[in-house]
Amino acid sequence: MWLPSALLLLCVPGSVSLSGPSIVTGTVGESLSVQCRYKEEYKTFKKYWCRQPCLPLWHEMVETTVSEVEVRSGRASIVDHTGDLTFTVTLENLTAEDSGKYRCGIATILQEEGLQGFLPDPFFQVQVLVSSASSNKSSTWTPGHSSQHQGFLLLIFLKVPLFLLMLSAVLWVNRPQRAICGETEPA
Repeated sequence: MWLPSALLLLCVPGSVSLSGPSIVTGTVGESLSVQCRYKEEYKTFKKYWCRQPCLPLWHEMVETTVSEVEVRSGRASIVDHTGDLTFTVTLENLTAEDSGKYRCGIATILQEEGLQGFLPDPFFQVQVLVSSASSNKSSTWTPGHSSQHQGFLLLIFLKVPLFLLMLSAVLWVNRPQRAICGETEPA
């Protein structure tokens, strides 16, 4: 009976631990800011931003140290606003090479309190697109801006396959039986 509970979780708004944009755009030479929203339970955890595949030895990563303090790494900065459960990442002096996939995440593995275990960090992927010319000086995303887009993706990637799986199970259980005990069908 775990299936109805799983379906209920998929229908509850805000059941995702971390939310933000799926795509942001900026202009060469300008700046770009991304605001990521998280749940209250992650208030004391470190937040980070990195270029995919997020391997610290090969790609730069910027992460928070304490609340409300901006941390810089090269042209990137991050600040955790625990009062409104968001953190903001800013990329300055954008170049065409900054286009790519990034990760907005929360470092949860092996925390001191309760040892979260080996579950992966909550994160979402952000596609950064940098154009050569635009009338905009900077680009900023705030929570709620693409919530319809995220809801649609949740529907496609989670709810539809789960519904099809449940439908298949119901059809399998209710399939007509061809053989009757001890009797065979006429040829």
